[in-house]
Amino acid sequence: MSSLDTRELEAFLALADELHFGRAGERLYLSQSRVSQLLRSLESKVGARLVERTSRRVRLTPLGEQLLAGVRPAFDAIVETIDEVRDVARGVGGLLRIGFQGTANDQVMNAITLFQSRYPDCATEIVEIPFSDPFGPVHRREVDTAVVLMPVRESDLVLGQVFSKQPQALAVSARHPFAKRDSLDAEDLAACSLIGVHGAAPDYWRRAQAPVATPRGTPIPTGPSVSTLQEGLALVQADRGTMLLCHPTADYYGRRAVTFVPITGLQDSFLSLVWHRSHETARIRAFSQALATVADVPG
Repeated sequence: MSSLDTRELEAFLALADELHFGRAGERLYLSQSRVSQLLRSLESKVGARLVERTSRRVRLTPLGEQLLAGVRPAFDAIVETIDEVRDVARGVGGLLRIGFQGTANDQVMNAITLFQSRYPDCATEIVEIPFSDPFGPVHRREVDTAVVLMPVRESDLVLGQVFSKQPQALAVSARHPFAKRDSLDAEDLAACSLIGVHGAAPDYWRRAQAPVATPRGTPIPTGPSVSTLQEGLALVQADRGTMLLCHPTADYYGRRAVTFVPITGLQDSFLSLVWHRSHETARIRAFSQALATVADVPG
């Protein structure tokens, strides 16, 4: 196998993904016949058929499946290592686009300052991302990395630094009965309607921001849904519902017509840095390290 050509492996892996010789060729900028030639060469070295091709379909043989399972992670690791070495050789430069929800807090801004001092050849761009679509800009490559509210359960996203542990507060109208309370318990949420989030955010994330039941299982009335924090606070001010926010966000958006009452019995709020698993770069890793240096990352 000393004469193995990496193009043969690339053709096999592309064909395993596409299950179509034409599409595999387009992906590799090769002709369909060249993909077939590379596959036949690989099969001759293996000594067995790796792909079954009929007039209607293309599929891997059992040996092809076995080869794919062993080669894919090793090949991806090689490509990733080469990319990392190339990034180091070039230095951390270019542009890093950092998304954030709501407000870029002091820890994020301090991390950006530290990152820029470490890597002056890399420019940073700070982009506000929709409250109702925390992961979409990362998926669409509108930003390279983003600071979002937990939880994060996206299989194709890397969960980087988790930081900024904060207690939660309930935003209520100054006219609301809870506005005169010094604090609330999570079970008190059953007596008010919670403003939710509508949009592209996954259901588990939206329910975390506006739970449908108290910790003891008592249903919480559902209020209107919004796509931005400002919309939510406007509805709170109009006494159309209440909204859960972490204390720093409550302080930042504080207004006389809205009261923020501390609430116990709920999990603390956390922020996290995320990026797409397939688009990781040295710039992203360097910023994650800068954030770990300045943020209150849980041990």
